[in-house]
Amino acid sequence: MLAHEAWLAKRMRSSRVAGHLVHIHDRLPGGGEPGAFYLLYDWHAGETLQQMLDRKHRFSLPQVLALATQAVTALGLLHRQHVIHRDIKPANLHQGEDGVLRLLDLGVALTGREPEAMRKLHAGTPSYINPEQWGFSSKAATARKDGPEELPDAQSDLFALGVTLYQLLTGKLPYGEVLPYQAGRYYRDPTPPSRHNPEVPIWLDHVVLKAVARDKRQRFETAEELLLAIERGASRALPALPATPLIQRDPAALWKMALA
Repeated sequence: MLAHEAWLAKRMRSSRVAGHLVHIHDRLPGGGEPGAFYLLYDWHAGETLQQMLDRKHRFSLPQVLALATQAVTALGLLHRQHVIHRDIKPANLHQGEDGVLRLLDLGVALTGREPEAMRKLHAGTPSYINPEQWGFSSKAATARKDGPEELPDAQSDLFALGVTLYQLLTGKLPYGEVLPYQAGRYYRDPTPPSRHNPEVPIWLDHVVLKAVARDKRQRFETAEELLLAIERGASRALPALPATPLIQRDPAALWKMALA
């Protein structure tokens, strides 16, 4: 994965997304060749969003919107290069003291040139992985783990970013913590962020809930669509998503009620 990250980082140096990545060096500062295989990146003062969460930093609404705008812009540029990050989370988003939000860790990113085994690998962080990668489907009459596991795509990054925004706004995860040996849990609709944080406006509730919707068809299809929703904000707010019917959230609900 380290070799893959080095190759991809070099490939991205001349792309438009380079301003939101950390520059990699081919040679040591003194001009010598490295004596072992490691990567040498530029140093940027600042913190990852996870470090800020760990020290109990309270993100203000303007700060979250600024971070969201930069993150979705960077993802849009990355996706135009046909690259899927595959591990978007607070620990991989670095807020520099220069005001630039940078994407870290391209080690498991996909470009379409990887072997099938690497594409099928659950390489992201479980709590940020979208339902389809676990085999959960909302296309049928019931929403359960009943289908093939889908490969990650650009929408996977947007779902992970939605989970990240939910966490910055509330300090919680929309579907709870998922351990590495577990499959995701998508049997309920997430609680609106404003229930945890009254400062969150309703229009932002709708944006975040759309980003992390259980049904892929209800989510944002592109980074540009998500960016537009954030920029429009209260002026042209999104409608609320309909609640998922009980029979889809829990296919055994009718039997439980009958037995009760």
